[in-house]
Amino acid sequence: MTTTEYDLIVIGAGAIGENVADRAVQGGLRTALVESELVGGECSYWACMPSKALLRSAAVLRAARSVEGAKEAVTADVDVAAVLKRRNSFTNDWKDDSQADWVSGAGIDLIRGYARFVGPKQIDVTGTDGTTTRYSAKHAITVSTGSAALLPDIPGLAQSRPWTSREATSAQSIPPRLAIIGGGVVAVEMATAYAGLGSTVTLIARGGILEAMEPFAGELVGASLTDLGVTLRLHTSPTSVDRISGGDVVVHLDDGSTVVSDELLVATGRTPRTDDLGLETIGLTPGDWLTVDDTLRVVGDDGEPFDGGWLYATGDVNHRALLTHQGKYQARAAGDVIAARAEGREVFDKPWGAHVATADHRAVPQVTFSDPEVASVGLTAAAAEKAGYRIRVVDYEIGNVAGASVHADGYTGTARMVVDEDRRVILGVTFVGPDVGELLHAATIAVTAEVPLDRLWHAVPAYPTMNEIWLRLLETYGRPVGA
Repeated sequence: MTTTEYDLIVIGAGAIGENVADRAVQGGLRTALVESELVGGECSYWACMPSKALLRSAAVLRAARSVEGAKEAVTADVDVAAVLKRRNSFTNDWKDDSQADWVSGAGIDLIRGYARFVGPKQIDVTGTDGTTTRYSAKHAITVSTGSAALLPDIPGLAQSRPWTSREATSAQSIPPRLAIIGGGVVAVEMATAYAGLGSTVTLIARGGILEAMEPFAGELVGASLTDLGVTLRLHTSPTSVDRISGGDVVVHLDDGSTVVSDELLVATGRTPRTDDLGLETIGLTPGDWLTVDDTLRVVGDDGEPFDGGWLYATGDVNHRALLTHQGKYQARAAGDVIAARAEGREVFDKPWGAHVATADHRAVPQVTFSDPEVASVGLTAAAAEKAGYRIRVVDYEIGNVAGASVHADGYTGTARMVVDEDRRVILGVTFVGPDVGELLHAATIAVTAEVPLDRLWHAVPAYPTMNEIWLRLLETYGRPVGA
């Protein structure tokens, strides 16, 4: 079998893989991108974009209904067919022609087919016609295959033909009744979306809502879901699932009750797409997450670069931060450092250097597009205490800010600032309220740059905007003490 060589091969042409390849090409490397599904990956077709399109229309109506003078003009409910049509437009009807054209225009070779390792720096790609071609990498291979929905081991679940996030974001009709297993971001967003599109939704969670976040986030979002008509079955777990004749799905719970629905969405976590990559041929375990250092190079159990340092992993598959924007951040660092190492250029791998993903550790921003939104960055109070910081927590009701009262009548929301008392810098910020996602980047800058609180007093928020929450948080904390 003849072998075609590239400087870099990237397995997985989602948003993360595209960015790795693009940066490497800009750095002078001949690069191939291998994809077995759609170029653009999960985010473009089954996650970020279609899910937010499903959420947006009902959110706009609710926003209009929260303002006197606008709510009187809202005389109808959401047009479901129009929402689904708009969602389909964001996925280009699940066609990737435009994304493939971008790859070609960026100078990246696109190889369509399923890749498997056959040895160090070597893969075989099986195309749709069944033929197999071998490729080798002169410098590096990057795994950017992402993650898939995890199905818990519940008797009858797999046989009940459950939805995962893929089916939920690509459905072409809205089920009258939808049951959701899970209490995290996907579960909450899809509960919000489907309730807004007319489904009777039941959310089943073995714990609470959004438990990885500040406690008030789950409390406010849970109350809002209830107001939307969602039935919350919290602190309860499924014991078995049946799909019976007629198509109904019956979920049996550990309290002896049942939930009957037309469809069942499972949103209980993710698993790495590494089970059929041939990792065993290079000394790694199929199905495992790929542990990396801050330059995104795969490392062994000893923390040293795996097999000399030719293997990289970016995005969900390395389990650092399962978020598209964070994966793209990793991808930029990885593409640049692979090119730098290949060309013998200086590598800047100290914390916050050009070739590392330092922010993955304690400066990760995230927006949950529930109603109200949850926007957070950095550490929660509990995580900061666990990490050993001496902290002070500052809370303020966003509805008391002038800009919020203009934004919506009866605005309800909470902001929390977690302060490192020894350095007087912010470790984490959480906002919960309508449209708080637009407040997040200022918080991300403050956390990432470790801006001293005394300097933040001089970052004057415009009046009357919701950004005035920053002034109120600082006033609540106390006057500046430094010059």
